[in-house]
Amino acid sequence: MSTDNARIRILAVDDHPIVREGIAALVAIQPDMILVGQASDGREAIQLFRTHRPDVTVMDLQMPEMNGLDALIAIRNEFPDAKIIMLTTYKSDTQIVRALKAGAQGYLLKNALHKELLDTIRAAHAGKRTVSPEASLEIVEHSTDDALTPAEVNVLRLIAAGNANKQIADQLSTTEESVKSRVRSILSKLGASDRTHATTIALKRGIIEL
Repeated sequence: MSTDNARIRILAVDDHPIVREGIAALVAIQPDMILVGQASDGREAIQLFRTHRPDVTVMDLQMPEMNGLDALIAIRNEFPDAKIIMLTTYKSDTQIVRALKAGAQGYLLKNALHKELLDTIRAAHAGKRTVSPEASLEIVEHSTDDALTPAEVNVLRLIAAGNANKQIADQLSTTEESVKSRVRSILSKLGASDRTHATTIALKRGIIEL
């Protein structure tokens, strides 16, 4: 049996108690791991990280108050060596890439927790980066896509909010023709059939959030 000092010290962060309890139950029966804290949102995660300095943090991406991506960035700004594994329900390639660029050590889909979590924690502790196979496929699938420009993302957000082209043009202080041109480009890049379809794709891939 490992001593507490030799164990991998873990912080679990998720706004759903049942997910935290599931992680706690998995960790509790591992001789080389110990759970040092649980948080329900990003702000609490930052505070508990400062208190406990865990070896590995397992953190949900989508949370109220402060999401996991913002908490990841804040923690790594303060503690550059922090090893953080992101959890998500969504196979959103945009979010995966953002998290990895921000320094996430791993990225797991929640439906694979029981199967992959423990191995991913051990890999993260050893300094290895792990991305769920399903998430990896999602990144590869869209790796050759043309990225939307910031201006196109702005238009897409306004479309998602229910604005017509003229309203979008007014809000962005541009012409309606310019908005139409951006919409055509958005549809082409996303392979969408219409504005609604483009919004659905963008939400699913994490390009925009409502």
